Parts: sequence; structure tokens; C-alpha cells
Amino acid sequence: MSIDSVTPPSTRSDEIDLVELFQKLWQQKLLIIGCTLFVTLCAVVYTFVATPYYEVQSVLRPAPLKELDELNSTGVYQLTPEDALQRVGAALESYSTRAEFFRDNPELFAALPGVNRSLEQRFETFNTESFTLLQPDPKRTNNLSSFVGLKLVYPETLEGVEILNGIVQQAIIDERQRVALDMEGVVQNRLNKIERQMAAARASYEAQKEATIAKLSEDDKLQRAIYQDELRALRAELRTRRQNRIAQLDEAIVIAKSLGITKPTNPTSLSESNASLGDGNVFRAEVINQQFPLQFMGTEALEAERAALLKRRSDDHTEPKIALIQNKLQMLEHNRQVEMMQGRENEDLFLAKLSEMREEAARLRSINLDLDQLNLVRIDRPAVQPLKPVKPKKVFVLALGLVLGGMLGVFVALLRALLGHRGVQVL
Repeated sequence: MSIDSVTPPSTRSDEIDLVELFQKLWQQKLLIIGCTLFVTLCAVVYTFVATPYYEVQSVLRPAPLKELDELNSTGVYQLTPEDALQRVGAALESYSTRAEFFRDNPELFAALPGVNRSLEQRFETFNTESFTLLQPDPKRTNNLSSFVGLKLVYPETLEGVEILNGIVQQAIIDERQRVALDMEGVVQNRLNKIERQMAAARASYEAQKEATIAKLSEDDKLQRAIYQDELRALRAELRTRRQNRIAQLDEAIVIAKSLGITKPTNPTSLSESNASLGDGNVFRAEVINQQFPLQFMGTEALEAERAALLKRRSDDHTEPKIALIQNKLQMLEHNRQVEMMQGRENEDLFLAKLSEMREEAARLRSINLDLDQLNLVRIDRPAVQPLKPVKPKKVFVLALGLVLGGMLGVFVALLRALLGHRGVQVL
């Protein structure tokens, strides 16, 4: 045995010669090609066996301002196109909108994958994984207009276009109904407020009317009391005057009887009658006062006046002021202003600002919008049937299969080469 033919294991190199390794891989090229073809074939089979998934999307943009003008012109509800778009976008994102469409159209979701689960459970998964809300990127400032959209990825077994367009229409209808309910609620609230204001105005008017009537009645009562007091005082004064007159007449009658005056006379006539009984050459002077004493009226006149005064039952005719007071008391018996106020048939005509409130209430009740035709948004891009599926991507799967097959073949070949190299070293 030659010394050079045996090399101790400790002195042999563990490194693999790359050229030798390449040669060994080349020797196994059929294996590498076979693995590559096998994996590629599996990829081809997968592309034909796997369920295709399609992608559709619908984009909504703000409606023209004229579409909302009739709603805004009512003056009770304001909705801008941007606000309407946001509301419809919120409805698109809402689970309740999609669930309502699912409950109304269960036949569209009958082919959802997941045999061992109920249809509701399959819809839950489908809703979570398949829908995506589309919105503008807030970081970008060059958006020409705002928009909102909904994207759906669905298997070939479903009518994705019909589902997506149906959900979009459902969101628009739901939001339109919410706007109608909001509008109805606002109008009703305003009508209720006006009714409360009208009731308050009527109550205030009734209180003011009652206060006015009470004030007028109290004033009349006070005036009647004053006039009645004045009338009683005046009558008492007249009665006192009559009694004083009777007393004066009594005195005058006594004096007249003592003087023997029975007929009305005057001091001159009385002197002449007395002088005829004495000396005829007597000069007499008479001073005429404004009023002769009562006794010169004679007992006949005095007694007649006294008798008339004693028979008198009322002195009212002797004082013109009494008739004036009685006239005023008669006028106070009926307050025409109070009677007119109490006899009003339509008191609403006298309420301040009631006509304005009635006009506003009539305007609110006349609002009759056909909100079923209200266009909250503009469907800029409805969902249409896609031309090709988004997955599986056949070219990508084939390329990936080819790459993975080649990598698997090389790996197996390297493994065989390494194992073969280790076996030679052991021998």
C-alpha cells in the first residue's frame, strides 16, 4: 500500500468544492426539472380548481346643489351636498344597512362559502372580510372633490355586482328615510312649539282681559260709591235746608200773626196803615234792603209754603246737581267696554302676534315634499361586471410555482449531493 493513497481524516478538508457541487447538481438536472414541473403543474391545477374571486366597487360623489334646494328652501331643515354624502357614507359603513339588505335578499347570499355554518354566520364572515369603505386620503390636498365608495371582493358563486349596487341603494334609501323622519320630527317639533306659544298667548290674553275687566269694574264700583256718597251728602244737605226753612217759616208766621200781616206786604205799606191812625203830618223815610223779612209775606203765604215743605218727600228736584249725579250713576250701571270684551266671539283676533304664529303653523303644515325622489348623492361609478378575477392571479401563481418548483428541485439535489458527499467521507 502506498503512503500517499491513505490520508488521515483529521487532515482532510470539510469544504465542498463548488465546481464539484455544480457538477453534481447538473448530474441531477432531471430531478430538478421534474420537481419544477411537478410544482408548476400543481400551481396550474390550483389556478383551475380554486374559486375565482372578483372585485367590484361603487363610488358616490356629492349631489348637485339643485337636488337639495327644495329641501333647504323649507327653512326648517338644512342639508349640504357634503353633509348628505357623509351621511350616506356612514350608512354604507353601517352593519345594519348591510344586514337589512341581507335579510331582504337572502337568495343572493345562499352560495356563501362555509357549509358547516348557518347563513347568518357566513354573512358575518363575508361582511367582515369582503367589504372595504373607500374614502379620500386625508393627507392628499389635491382632491378635486370629496367622494365615498364601497369595494366588494366576492367569490364567483355570488352575484357581487347586484349585491354591491343593492347595498348602495339600500344605504341611500335608508338615509333618505332618516332625512324624511328628521324633517317630519323637526316640523312636528316646531308645530308643537307654536301650539305651546299660542296656548301661552291665549292664557296671557285671558289673564290680561280678566285683569282689565276687573280693573274697569273696580273703577266703576269706586265711581258709583263716590257718586252715591256725594248724592247722600247732597240730599242730607237739602233735607237740612228744608228743615231750616220750615223753622224760619214758623218764626216768620209767629211774627206775622203778631203784626197782623195776613197778606204779602212791605215795610212802607205797613207804616202807612199805622200812620193813618195817628198824626198825618209825619215824614217817614224807608231804607230798602235786598230782601224783606219773611213775615212781610203774610201768614197765608208763609203757612202755605210751610205746609208744602212738610208734605215734601224728596228734595231732589230742588238741586240740578242731583240729576247730574243720577245720570252718571245710570251710566255706570253698564260698562260697555266690559260688555264688548265679554261678548267677543273670536278672541284670537285680539292676540298680539297670533296671526304670525298661525301663518307659520300653516306654512309648516303645507310642507309636502316628495322625499322618495330626493337625490342625496350622485352615483359616479356604479358596480359593473368585472372582466377578470383578482384572485387567483394565474400568471403570478404559475410564476411562483415555477420558482418554488425550481427551488425545491435544487434543494433536493443539494440534499442528495451533501448526503452522498458525507457517505464518501465515511467510507
